[in-house]
This record gives sequence, C-alpha cells and structure tokens, in this order.
Amino acid sequence: MKRRSFLAALAIAASPFAARAQGGAKPPVIGFLGFASPQADKAGIDGLRQGLRDLGYIEGRTIEIAARHAGGNMDRAAQMIAELAALPVALFVVPGQSAARAIRRASKLPVVAVGLPPTDGDPDLFASLAHPGGSVTGFSDIGEGLTAKRVELVREALPDLKVIGIIHNAIDPIFTQWGVASEAAARAQGLRTVRLGLASPSPDEAKSHLRAMRAEGAAALIVIRDFLTETLKDDICRLALDEGLAVVGEQRSYAEAGAFLAYGASIPDQFRRAAAYVDKILKGDKPGDLPIQLPVKFDLVINAKTAKALGIEIPPLLLARAEEVIE
Repeated sequence: MKRRSFLAALAIAASPFAARAQGGAKPPVIGFLGFASPQADKAGIDGLRQGLRDLGYIEGRTIEIAARHAGGNMDRAAQMIAELAALPVALFVVPGQSAARAIRRASKLPVVAVGLPPTDGDPDLFASLAHPGGSVTGFSDIGEGLTAKRVELVREALPDLKVIGIIHNAIDPIFTQWGVASEAAARAQGLRTVRLGLASPSPDEAKSHLRAMRAEGAAALIVIRDFLTETLKDDICRLALDEGLAVVGEQRSYAEAGAFLAYGASIPDQFRRAAAYVDKILKGDKPGDLPIQLPVKFDLVINAKTAKALGIEIPPLLLARAEEVIE
C-alpha cells in the first residue's frame, strides 16, 4: 500500500464515524441533491466519490451517499430536501447555489456547495468568502465572471460575429442577473445581444428561443449554466446545431453534448476537492469556519465535429490552447 493511501486509511479508521461503522452502527449519510437531471449531475457526484475514496472512505461501509435529482422541478426538489433531511443525512453536497439556498431555508444542516457566487458576501448564503459564518460553505465556479473570456474565444473562431444570443434560467432571479451581466460583457466587446430566459424544462420553449435568436441574426449562443439549462443541455446543443448556432458552454459536458466549445472551472475537480470539506464537517468542523474556495483548474474543450458541421475553421492558436478536442 502506498504511504499516502495508508495514512488516509489510518486517519479514517481512527475517526468516530469509522468506529461507529465497525461497531455495527450505520455510517454517516451524505445527501447529494441536484436540481437538474442525473446525467447532468454525474460529473459532480463522480468527482465527490473519487475525493472520498482518496481520503480513505469506503462507500457502503464508512460512508453512504443518498443522491436525488429534481430534473428542474422545484416542487419535487422541495420534497427531496425534506426526504433527505428526514433520513437523516449528516450534511448536504449540492451543485449550484439554488439548491444551497433552498436547503438553507428549509434546514439547519451543513451544506457544501459547488457553484457559489464569487461575490464577497451573499445575504442568502454566506457572510464572506473568507468567513462564511453560517451553514453553507464550498466552492465558487466564478461562472458568469468568465463570460468575457468565452466571448473572446468564440470571436477568435467567428471574427465576423455581430450578434450573440444568451439563454438562461428565468425562474431564479440570480440567473437573470447573470444573464444581464453576460449581456454587458458581450456588449463591451461590440456585439449586439439577444437575451432570453427559460421558464420551464421544456425543449419546445428552448426551440422557440433559439429560433428567435437566429431570426435576430445571432450566429453564436452563450448558455448560462444552471439547473434548467443543465436539464436541457442535450436539447439546446442539438437544436442550436439545427439552427446554425455555435453554442458556448461553461463545462466540458456541453462540448460533449455538441456545443462548439466550453470553457470554465472543472466540475469534477471541484467536487473532488469538496470531499475534503465533507471530511472536515464529519469530524466536527463548522461550515461557517471553512472559507469558500475559488477554482484552480479550468478546461477549454472544443468540439471539432460541431465546428465542421457549422462551417467553422478553428484557428490553430485556439486549438493549441484547448485541453481537449472532440473529433
């Protein structure tokens, strides 16, 4: 056994949770709650499981994960929060701030969230990045803060781009704010924008919005990542290709689904790191004492097959900067 693995296993074996499991008591249960689909949450939960394994946890023996996915249905999400709290779970791990807000309103249980806002303080979630002070901690993906970079990337490939579409969740006000911020970032680069919000996880609504954007002359589309756009990710990428729109997403999964390119913080890496916060909280640390961390790994993924279908010639310098090119 490697020294690191041996030390991690020794630390877990010495924990009160391992002792309880060895003594016949049930291991602690982690509630993973995603507001999107199981497929959309897969990269996150896989990263969490990997991080827990790296720390020596054994799922089913020293820890349990109860995963739920609401599929964009907010009523179902509320029921799932109550269900998980009643198990009971020791803490929640969630992708996105909407889930973190909903849990914080319904429960005092600790929450480790990935996708928190990068602002230094949010009255609904935490006091500050350095000292959250409440029941929520985790990681910011600075998603909307990277819109300017995403616009720069797509403009490298489409130098004649004049109009760009922006699509976002219109149910949660925070994502409308992100849409407005993204619109400002695109306009600052001289582009005209067409911003439309989604009010339901309906592919028909998404199709209508994409057609409207194309009719306005848009040649590319910025997708603001949230539980609705994640649920509709495959539909958005497919329908956009049919309309001749080059989709720009935040995560690798968008490029895998057919987007032209994706640029953003690595979700698997952030959830892998979130496992360390799960470990600390299980051992007695308070989430309010654990600083909210910023991402350290970013991925640029280009879908060359989509580029070919759209007639886009990818600049060599852009290809050289990509972590991955999907052929």
